[in-house]
Amino acid sequence: MAKEAVKYVWEGAIPLQIHLHKSDVASHPAPPPALVLAPRIGYLPLLIPLIKPYFKDSLPPGEDSIWFDYKGFPLKWYIPTGVLFDLLCAEPERPWNLTIHFRGYPSNILIPCEGEDSVKWNFVNSLKEAQYIINGNCKNVMNMSQSDQEDLWTSVMNGDLDAYTRLSPKLKMGTVEDEFSRKTSLSSPQSQQVVPETEVAGQVKTARIPVRLYVRSLNKDFENLEDVPEIDTWDDISYLNRPVEFLKEEGKCFTLRDAIKSLLPEFMGDRAQRSGEERSIDDTEEADGSREMGEIKLVRIQGIEMKLEIPFSWVVNNLMNPEFYLHISVLVKAPQR
Repeated sequence: MAKEAVKYVWEGAIPLQIHLHKSDVASHPAPPPALVLAPRIGYLPLLIPLIKPYFKDSLPPGEDSIWFDYKGFPLKWYIPTGVLFDLLCAEPERPWNLTIHFRGYPSNILIPCEGEDSVKWNFVNSLKEAQYIINGNCKNVMNMSQSDQEDLWTSVMNGDLDAYTRLSPKLKMGTVEDEFSRKTSLSSPQSQQVVPETEVAGQVKTARIPVRLYVRSLNKDFENLEDVPEIDTWDDISYLNRPVEFLKEEGKCFTLRDAIKSLLPEFMGDRAQRSGEERSIDDTEEADGSREMGEIKLVRIQGIEMKLEIPFSWVVNNLMNPEFYLHISVLVKAPQR
């Protein structure tokens, strides 16, 4: 089952409808939009070789750096396409309508992108960061041969899970034991004969999991996802690049809730976890000017709306991106006074 989940992640794709911005149209009539299937684990600049030939006869001479926007909102090219979709489309939009620009690069908002080379540099740099978090150094990435590094990057670009699976063990990132699998193995007669006593003696194990958390905060509550307003600026999104200290204690299951609580304690206190009815009753009993805690409205990973009680080990082993980061998109109702 675990392998099946990873396979679904690697095969996951978002249907895009790419429109050429009107300022770039030099033909009449304007070209129809391009339809592209974008891998979730990929990056928007990697689609340019597919999209540019489609629009080439409609473009004026010369070009600037290419960039994309969603409803006028410039998209950060170094964030995986699936994460952008999860973050910006609270109510999933299919196909996802994006606009491509060949001029007017918004350098005050987006860092420069020189096509595939920039995306590859970003990927390798993230890989180094992840290994430093997990192992305390990044020597295995640094010592990887140039050919292996190229092959690893090619496997990601092509969505080739088999090739990636052959190459990624050379990085020696380690694994997190799935707590479901552990319970199953411990209950079998064979495992009871071979599991060391120290494994069942109540010891505590820790691991550091690289996490990139994207938090969109709303001041007003909402009932349905279609009621979530559009994003106007990247300032509306908080970004945390912080490891989760994964605590493994015999007899206890470290859940996704525990992981997010370690990153966003202000949204996961006792009051934040109670139902809306309980909070409203309690709040009427408090003095005016008291502070109501925020509330997590949605957690999305790889397009999945996650239940917070799922074991974090399963999430890590199955939903992590190829650069060994777990990308979590969270929609919250901001604390109110």
